[in-house]
Amino acid sequence: MPDIPVLRPQVAPGLPQLPDGQREVAIDLEDTRLVSRSPRPASWVLQFSTGESFTVSGSGLIGRNPSAQPAEFMDQLVPLFDAGKSVSKTHLEFGQDEGRFWVSDRYSTNGSVIRPPDSEPRRCEPGRRYLVSRGTRVDIGEQFFVVS
Repeated sequence: MPDIPVLRPQVAPGLPQLPDGQREVAIDLEDTRLVSRSPRPASWVLQFSTGESFTVSGSGLIGRNPSAQPAEFMDQLVPLFDAGKSVSKTHLEFGQDEGRFWVSDRYSTNGSVIRPPDSEPRRCEPGRRYLVSRGTRVDIGEQFFVVS
C-alpha cells in the first residue's frame, strides 16, 4: 500500500514558528467562527397556596400529576398536591418569551384566573398565552400561586 502524503500548511508571514503538532491547531483556531449563545433563561419562583415553592426556568407544566404530550418537551413538571382535586392533572403550561414569564390554561376543568396586583382579574381563555409579571397571583382551581 503506498504511503499517503501528509500536507503541512505553510506558516503565513508574521505568524510565529510553532512545533509541527501545534501548527495545525493554531491555524485551525484562526478559522474558528464565533457562535452566539442565547442568554440563560430567567428564573421565577412560584409560591403556592399549599406552602410549596418551586424555582422554575424554561418551559413546564403544573398540575396534580402533570405530563407532556408524546411529541412535546417540557423543561420542568411541577406536581401540586390538591386533596380536593380542583386542580386538573395537567392544569397549566408556563414558559418564557424574551425573558417574560407567561402562562396558558391547558383546557382544565376549573380554569385559571390571573390576578395582577395593579389591575382587574382576568379569566384565562384555554390555549392562549398570558404574560404574567412578578407579584401576580394565578388561581388554578381552588389553589393559587404567586410569581416572584
